[in-house]
Amino acid sequence: MKTPGFFWKKWHPVALLLSPLSLFMRLLVAVRRLLYHLHLRSVYRCSVPVIVIGNLTVGGTGKTPLVIWLCNHLKKLGYRPGVVLRGYGGAAKNWPQQVRADSDPQIVGDEAVVIAAETDSPVCASPRRAEAVEALLKYADCDVVISDDGLQHYALARDIEIVVIDGERRFGNGMLLPAGPLRESVKRLKAADFIIVNGNCSDTEHCMQQMPGEVVNLMTGEARELVSWSGKRMHLVSGIGNPSRFIDMVRRAGIETQERLFPDHHLFSPQDLAFPDDLPILVTAKDAVKIRPFADERFWYLKLRVKPSANFIHQVVTALIMKRNHG
Repeated sequence: MKTPGFFWKKWHPVALLLSPLSLFMRLLVAVRRLLYHLHLRSVYRCSVPVIVIGNLTVGGTGKTPLVIWLCNHLKKLGYRPGVVLRGYGGAAKNWPQQVRADSDPQIVGDEAVVIAAETDSPVCASPRRAEAVEALLKYADCDVVISDDGLQHYALARDIEIVVIDGERRFGNGMLLPAGPLRESVKRLKAADFIIVNGNCSDTEHCMQQMPGEVVNLMTGEARELVSWSGKRMHLVSGIGNPSRFIDMVRRAGIETQERLFPDHHLFSPQDLAFPDDLPILVTAKDAVKIRPFADERFWYLKLRVKPSANFIHQVVTALIMKRNHG
């Protein structure tokens, strides 16, 4: 079965057929950005520095793990970070929504719950990032705001922009949606403050390595190293945008996997995971928050560890200090 965007990796007849729509998308994106640049659309600027972490392509690039890492790193340095994001997949009737580790992912979105759980920091979700920032600062004493996946949300002013690139997929065929995977032209990178590549990167790029952390049982909380499962079989379940990295990470640990893949942000039901055996079931952290209500002791989730290059860390923290001192 072919997945959505199967023709995005390289030139393909389907991409050629869709290229007029891609050109129209490029025009719309350029006009929209120009309206904000000319102040013909209002831009909200808050009282504390805003760091936007986003990407140019659809699908997973490792953006959210970097948000979690940066939030935790800033806390170690004495900052009081908060996170805002769209709350994609959340069905809340009223926004913004303050998010906790025990919030319902069907209401506020799965990524919001994961970030709240992994950072123990204030998190607020809303399709309108400016409203999320206002609500966040109203209820939490934050001195820096991190916006997850807000690169194209120009209604929120930002002090630092970080673009995450998948080192394997890069920019696919280089075309905008729907003919390609791009949300904006690659030229947009020139305006970003930092570009960091997840995985395969060159010596001239900021690099980030994504590694497996502990495997945690959803019921008992027991934590084990991934390699402890080497030589064993398990079901691998994923409802994320780019599952290939997750699959490869598990296979490299010497685990025999039987994959069952679902669309990004899939809302799982018990029937989705009704396997006819007692093999352990491994899921991502983002999927775990949705599966937890009906999980049993067969279910485990894999934590991810992110390691940005030392140069990237130094430059980002230095830029934040400068923004605070001159804000």
